[in-house]
Amino acid sequence: MVDFREVGHWLFFSYIFFFEDMTMLENKYQAQLISKIKKRFPGCIVMKNDSSYIQGIPDLTILYKKKWATLECKKSQKESHRPNQDYYVNEMNKMSFSSFIYPENEEEVLNEMERSFIRRARRKSCISRSE
Repeated sequence: MVDFREVGHWLFFSYIFFFEDMTMLENKYQAQLISKIKKRFPGCIVMKNDSSYIQGIPDLTILYKKKWATLECKKSQKESHRPNQDYYVNEMNKMSFSSFIYPENEEEVLNEMERSFIRRARRKSCISRSE
């Protein structure tokens, strides 16, 4: 006879380890990404945001010289978006630069973020020259 309490415990711990492993994958990717960003943008400040404070706020804020960007990290392109993530990424992209980033699009997003930092610097310098 099967002891369902043992099966229940096994399922519970399998569930916990499965989700802990998934979280570890995203945390590991995020840590590697932060290192890449700091190498690519010397002197930048990378801050991890608290999603429990504002649900859906992107994971990272990058401050670089007088510019900023936000990135929502996903461990893969197939990972689903949580409530409000699309809203905040879109709104912040209107203000500066914001994007979802995952290993499959990482280089493209970092290149676009770099172009955004350069464009914003040029735009500001062009305005100050004409004044």
